[in-house]
Amino acid sequence: MSETRIVVDPLTRIEGHLRVQAVLGSDGKISDAMSTGTMWRGLEVILKGRDPRDAWAFVERICGVCTGIHALAAVRAVEDAIGIKIPKNANIIRNLMNATLYTQDHVTHFYQLHALDWVDVVSALNADPRETAAIQQKISPNHVPSSAAYFADVQRTLKEFVATGQLSIFKNGYWGHPAMKLPPAVNLLATAHYLEALDFQREVIKIHTILGGKNPHPNYLVGGVPCPINMSDTGSAGNGLNATTMSYMKDIAKYAKKFVEEVYIPDVKAVASFYPEWFKIGGGISSKNLLCFGEFPEIPNQWDNKSLVMPMGAIVDGDLKNVQPVDPKDPKQIQEFVDHSWFKYAGGDDKGLHPFEGESQPNYVLPEGAEGERTKFKWLTAKGKYSWVKAPKWRGHMMEVGPLARVVMGVALGTPVYKDRAEALLKELNLPLEAMFSTLGRTAARAIDCDITANLMGKYVDDLIANVKAGDEVAANMEKWEPSTWPKECKGVGLCEAPRGALSHFCVIKDGKLANWQAVVPTTWNAAPRDNAGQKSAFETSLIGTPIADPKRPVEILRTIHSFDPCLACASHLFDANGTEITKVDSE
Repeated sequence: MSETRIVVDPLTRIEGHLRVQAVLGSDGKISDAMSTGTMWRGLEVILKGRDPRDAWAFVERICGVCTGIHALAAVRAVEDAIGIKIPKNANIIRNLMNATLYTQDHVTHFYQLHALDWVDVVSALNADPRETAAIQQKISPNHVPSSAAYFADVQRTLKEFVATGQLSIFKNGYWGHPAMKLPPAVNLLATAHYLEALDFQREVIKIHTILGGKNPHPNYLVGGVPCPINMSDTGSAGNGLNATTMSYMKDIAKYAKKFVEEVYIPDVKAVASFYPEWFKIGGGISSKNLLCFGEFPEIPNQWDNKSLVMPMGAIVDGDLKNVQPVDPKDPKQIQEFVDHSWFKYAGGDDKGLHPFEGESQPNYVLPEGAEGERTKFKWLTAKGKYSWVKAPKWRGHMMEVGPLARVVMGVALGTPVYKDRAEALLKELNLPLEAMFSTLGRTAARAIDCDITANLMGKYVDDLIANVKAGDEVAANMEKWEPSTWPKECKGVGLCEAPRGALSHFCVIKDGKLANWQAVVPTTWNAAPRDNAGQKSAFETSLIGTPIADPKRPVEILRTIHSFDPCLACASHLFDANGTEITKVDSE
């Protein structure tokens, strides 16, 4: 049997440190795949010995795209360890900031990070702007701009790029690829909306600047939020929340909801209609094992499905009728393995560790049979360590996390915000629930997610206004701010359902300082290497069986992996307190 080797490195359009290699069989389909994280973050080591109240500012720098979610997980972890209860306003503001992050992140993912896997920008040069305008008015008649003149202007801009011998932001793409199916008019529509989405990002994140001071990396606070509430102030900015800023956030929330409903969701449906086969490709373990930690607690300081808008639970072996309870503190539930990861455990690499006991000691060695130089490998094997990503498991199972998991979990539990939207979309597309277990299923699930969070933005602004009008202007609980009030030793976990999936930060505090910190991020679950039993992760299993039209331009691999919205840790250097380099990893 003849086989073809395919390597895509880097694969992601953000945090470009993901390498995927695949084996293409004689039938033209992928028979095996490996996912490699090619750089090490090292934040866990940097945090040791530091003040727990500062941890959020460090871990937030793990990523500049999912910009505030690590900070939120961090303050929740420290609050859980110390025993801090946050006030109602803080809970609402955190929910509002996170809903804003979700909405911005999902729109960014579809247009800037994923759409070009389906959209042929160069083809748009041959479109008739009048036809594009007609399509716009059919799929979303209320969206403005939508005239033929507008689309002609967009096309003119593209032609100017081409005339100068470059495509600017559209430079790297598989233009003219046989797997591209959108007609020129739809390609022009999607390209125009790509540009509109850039403006959308800038506007929607202004909520973060009001509540968190800036974006990316808005400010958070152990005990609540750092945003003062001063309704007697009449200024427009710089003095915290007042009537003016409340009204401004309400307008932004309305704008976000309108863009998602009139641009994003119609575009997802339009793209899906031309690629129906992709509802049968790219499932992997998604039809078996799904994990969610839940998000948006409606009741402050209560983390269960009675409080959470996004549900919490685990589905194993595809049993949708038996959603299992999740307790991340249980050492029998979550363990991380490093058999195939470039780390080592003091007690041996053949055992898994719960994050409270987790270790992050680098151990860079190429696996047996690898081809190429030590830091310039051409081909890796699964006979040893081949990734900087650990392999987390839930009760011994590799799991998929993310929008697909949330939608299916919501349907399984009968959560109205998910069940109603999912059933309506599947009915419109004439698809069964099983179609969600696919590449386009993930993409559609993210759109459902975004519809929910865009609506939540408006709800939380209204909730905040109502609570403040009722006389509550407290935004933080500082009773346990001083380390002298803390237990001598304690540990906690901060859970989030990040846009990309289940996120958890674990901390151990001793004598007022961090003794250990471990972050298990969504892409750790999805992009893990094989575990100690040889089980493949979501990334690796999702590619198996995928047909490849052109091995030299494997856009199909991009489509499936980008449907997860991968985001890998990107820090490759580690320094001690004096700035001395401890470890340097060169993966090129």
